[in-house]
Amino acid sequence: MLISLTTLFRSKVPLACCLLAIIPGLAFGDGLEKLKAERLEAVRLSVESLRKQRVEIPRTDGYQEHRANLHVHSHWSHDSVGTIEEIVAAAKQTGTTVVMFTEHPADHYDFFVDGHRGLRDGVLLIPGAEMNGFLAYPTFSLRGVTPKSPQELSDLILGRDGQAFVSHPEERMDWEIQGVTGMEIYNTHADFKDEKNMISALKNPFRMIQLSELIRKYPQECFAALQNYPADYLKRWDELCLKAPHTGVSANDAHQNVGFVIRWTEGEKGQLEDALGEKLIEMDLAFLPDSENLRKGKKPGDPIFSMYLDRYENSLRHVATHMMLKEHSEPSVRECLEAGRAFVAFDWMADATGFDFFATTKTTRHTMGSDFEFAEPLQLQVTAPLPVHWKLFRNGTVVAESDGREASFAANSDGVYRCEGWLEIAGEPMLWILSNPIYVRPKM
Repeated sequence: MLISLTTLFRSKVPLACCLLAIIPGLAFGDGLEKLKAERLEAVRLSVESLRKQRVEIPRTDGYQEHRANLHVHSHWSHDSVGTIEEIVAAAKQTGTTVVMFTEHPADHYDFFVDGHRGLRDGVLLIPGAEMNGFLAYPTFSLRGVTPKSPQELSDLILGRDGQAFVSHPEERMDWEIQGVTGMEIYNTHADFKDEKNMISALKNPFRMIQLSELIRKYPQECFAALQNYPADYLKRWDELCLKAPHTGVSANDAHQNVGFVIRWTEGEKGQLEDALGEKLIEMDLAFLPDSENLRKGKKPGDPIFSMYLDRYENSLRHVATHMMLKEHSEPSVRECLEAGRAFVAFDWMADATGFDFFATTKTTRHTMGSDFEFAEPLQLQVTAPLPVHWKLFRNGTVVAESDGREASFAANSDGVYRCEGWLEIAGEPMLWILSNPIYVRPKM
C-alpha cells in the first residue's frame, strides 16, 4: 500500500524514499501524454520551421499593433507571489507591450489604487480585478462595492467608461449581460482544468522533479501541451454576438504558481516548498543529484533549485490579444477594446503580428469590430505572416475555407463574420488565430 501524499509532505524522510513511494502510483493520459521528449522535439522543429517561413507584414489600416496580455495576477493576489519586475521582464521577452492585471480583491489592498499602473520599461500596465465572474477594468475604486447582481456590477463599471469581460465562461454559460464589453474566448486555466492526469502529476512535486529535465529543455512546448480548441467558449461567443457585439479576448490567467522550490536550510538539510513558498517536507540534500554544485555561491536560506511549468514568460508567450491602437496609452487600449479592434493569437507557435481581417465595400474598408449595413459588393479579406488554413464563419457556422497567406471571400448576405487561422504543428492541425467579428446588418 502506498504512503499518502499528505503523510509524505509532513514527513522528514529523504527525497529518494518519497520518490520510490509515489512514482508507481502515477497515472498517465490526456495532456500528460504530450510530455514526451520525441513529441516535444517534433513540436520545437515545427515552430522553428514556421519561424523561417514567416514574413513581416506592415499594417495598412493606420493603427499601431500592440501585443497585450489580459488576466494576469501578481503578488497582490492570494495565489501568486510574482513581482512586477518578473512580470515586466517576461513581457519584454515575449514582445508584450500591454499587461492588464486582474488581481483577486482583498481587504488589505485596493486593486485600483494600489495596483500596477503606467508605463514601465516600455510596457503599459493597467490595473484590474477578477471579481464576481468578470475581468473588471474600472476607472475608479470598487473598494466596498457590493453589487446585487452581475448585471449591476457591469453597469457600474461601464457607466463610468470602464470595461468588463465575462471570465471563465465555462462556469456561467447562461449569462447574458446587457452592454458588457465582451468575454474570454480562450482561458489557459480553463484549458488546463480539463487535463486531469496532467494536473495530478504537476501538483506532485516528486513527479515535477521527474519532468524537470523535459521542462527545462522544452519549457514552451511543455506549457503548450495543455492547448485544446475552445469549442464551448466559441459556441457561446457566436450565440452572444448574434444578439450584441462582444469583444473576444484571450485570458492568460498567469500566476506562476505551478511548480516547486528546493531551499537549503542548514548543513545537508533542505526543504521542499510549493510555488507559493509553503513548506511541504524536510529533506536530506545528499539524496539530491548534484547537490554540491547547486549550493555553490549560495547560503542557507537560499533556494538552490526551482521548477515552474507556468513561468510568466511561458504563460505570456502562449497566447495574447493583439490590439490595433491609435497610440500606446490606457485610453487608447480602452477605446480599442470597446471597438472590438483586436484578435487572439497563440504566439507560441509563431508571431501573428501583421494579421488582418477586414471587409470592403465599394468605397469603404471595415476593420474588425465594425458594424455596418450590408451593401454589394461585399468582400471579406484575411492576411497573415504565414500560409495557413483559413475558416470563415458566419453566425457561428463555417461557410468557406481556403489555404495560403491571404484569402478573399465574397459575401452575399448580412451576418456576423469571423475567421480562424490554423497551422500544422508536429503533424497536428492547431488553432493559431481567432479574429474578432465584423457585424454586417441587414439592408434597410
